[in-house]
Amino acid sequence: MATTPNFLDNALAELLDEQARLTLDDLARSCCMAPDWVVERLEAGLLHGERSAGGWQFSGTAVLRARRLARLESTFDADPELAALTADLIEEVSALRQRLHQLEARLGLMP
Repeated sequence: MATTPNFLDNALAELLDEQARLTLDDLARSCCMAPDWVVERLEAGLLHGERSAGGWQFSGTAVLRARRLARLESTFDADPELAALTADLIEEVSALRQRLHQLEARLGLMP
């Protein structure tokens, strides 16, 4: 069975929670991009992090989003804004599916 990016992202999400904090360099390495790439997306408002005295800090959610942006930009040669819009839609669909599964479970429905 081939390993898909979604499977890897789900596994990464389980390892990284909202309490996890990564540096700018860690985030760049996690998505195989240069730190400048991350800074450009921060300045454009496409990625979010927290600025502290020691530099930028990123949550596990930011890691998943950065990896998704990098993959979309690379795979589809998408500009950063289009990749971010696509990532927003993917995240929204995922959240809606999760809510649907929770509702089905509460109602005792089988998908």
